[in-house]
Amino acid sequence: MQGMRRFLLGLILGLLAIPLAAFLYLRMGYAPVATAAPPMPLERALTSMALDARIAKEAPANSPIGATPENLLAGAKVYRENCAVCHGLRDGSRTAIAKGMFPRPPELMHGKGVMDDPVGETYWKVKNGIRLTGMPGFTGSLTKTEMWQVSQLVREAAKLPPAAAASLETK
Repeated sequence: MQGMRRFLLGLILGLLAIPLAAFLYLRMGYAPVATAAPPMPLERALTSMALDARIAKEAPANSPIGATPENLLAGAKVYRENCAVCHGLRDGSRTAIAKGMFPRPPELMHGKGVMDDPVGETYWKVKNGIRLTGMPGFTGSLTKTEMWQVSQLVREAAKLPPAAAASLETK
């Protein structure tokens, strides 16, 4: 009986030590919070898991607008005015704002990782933003149509019509 009590006391103290250590780690200023600092342990894994689950649960399956040349040109205008400052244009150049962000904003006009996402996933990100990344939600700033147009633009970035592609070049 005495051994069981010691075991339970040890277990309880051990379980209390973990959140206490985490609290002290944060409270004493050891957590990396500067944008140039490396991520905290498990930060990427936990945030990616939560984001992926939320998007899978809420992202629309289908777009109410098509990837027509007109919608892609309108999406390019929205992108240039609202997205390019962080995500860059077609030449891959990065602004001072983008260089200072953590996590680094993905380049949306070329490469893998966003262009191969379902358009509903991109729409969800545009609409809601992504917490703790600098990615704002555009509900209230853009119309639903504009959010779908820019989502279609990103999805089709590798094969844009000439007018939409030209509007995303550095001038």
